[in-house]
Amino acid sequence: MIVATAYSGNKQVKEAVSEIQGQLSAVSAKMVVYFASSAYAPQELAAAMQSAFPGTVVFGCSTAGELISGKMLKGNIVAMAFDKDVIADVAVEVVTGIRTGGSLRPTFAAFEDYYDITMHKADPGKYVGVVLFDGLSCAEERMMEKIGDFSDVTFIGGSAGDDLKFTATYVFANGRAYRDAAVLALIKAGGRFDVIKTQSFSSLGKKLVATKVDEKTRTVFEFDGKPAVEAYAAAIGRSADDLPNFFMQHPLGLMVDGEPFVRSPQQVKDGSVVFYCNVKEGMELEVLQARDIVQGTIQAIKEKEAEIGKLKAMVNFNCILRTLQLQSEGKTEAYGKVFTDVPTVGFSTYGEAYIGHINQTATILVFA
Repeated sequence: MIVATAYSGNKQVKEAVSEIQGQLSAVSAKMVVYFASSAYAPQELAAAMQSAFPGTVVFGCSTAGELISGKMLKGNIVAMAFDKDVIADVAVEVVTGIRTGGSLRPTFAAFEDYYDITMHKADPGKYVGVVLFDGLSCAEERMMEKIGDFSDVTFIGGSAGDDLKFTATYVFANGRAYRDAAVLALIKAGGRFDVIKTQSFSSLGKKLVATKVDEKTRTVFEFDGKPAVEAYAAAIGRSADDLPNFFMQHPLGLMVDGEPFVRSPQQVKDGSVVFYCNVKEGMELEVLQARDIVQGTIQAIKEKEAEIGKLKAMVNFNCILRTLQLQSEGKTEAYGKVFTDVPTVGFSTYGEAYIGHINQTATILVFA
């Protein structure tokens, strides 16, 4: 089993890709996944990466920060190459027009044709999906629901970033860069794999019910029949004016079997709260308390290794809000070092994909 990681901070696309190609030259790559700062020209980068690895499935997206074995970076390109012992096979499809539609039927039909399987009967122990979204599409919830309609195979991934400019985010595949699109990769694994989901939060035991919502804009107007800002602020013992200062420490969570699926607030707007992901009307949410991200991640990795054995590779979709928390606490170096001993690649996302669209979470695809 061979995997290798590479990165470059060279600001010229041609030189950066050449450096990455050289660092990955020892691997007879079946698949290369890469994540790149928005500082790089997207179309030029996508074409150069595909050209550097001819005959290889190459895909990725733009970022709000990058992660490579032992390091958290900003303004770089990171990549990981997998040989056939890890990735026995992989098929990639691009879904366009996801803001207003984006049919997945042709995508899953193509997967069925490629593997000669029925997706509803595909073995979740042999197949796993990776999904990357245009991070400004606001289409992730709907698309994840549709993915679940087509297959029981787990799809994990994240939403592309643009270094917090919130102007344009891109997904890359087939030597091209796309907006208003999603890249789906269906992987047939060569060995054992699993998913780590870690969010480093605990519940304060306080509940808020979203009683008036505009799901399209991810805006909550009322919690428990009261103006959203007032009810939320009261639940954490703060004033309405101070509420935005505590969003990172006290997001809300949809509890499933005692585990929070985080809904992170983005901003206050005219007494309402706008979220980074969907909150449905009538949804009961619990107020969360932030815990130590570094220790929480270490513990999650230890638990997974105890379950499936020593990890050989990780692809980490790490929420930008976790990255910002780590920066505010001076722990980015410590977080990067968590991944020193296992080949790792990843990026800071505008949301994570795993059984829906979530926030302030690391969803990590691991190979053992």
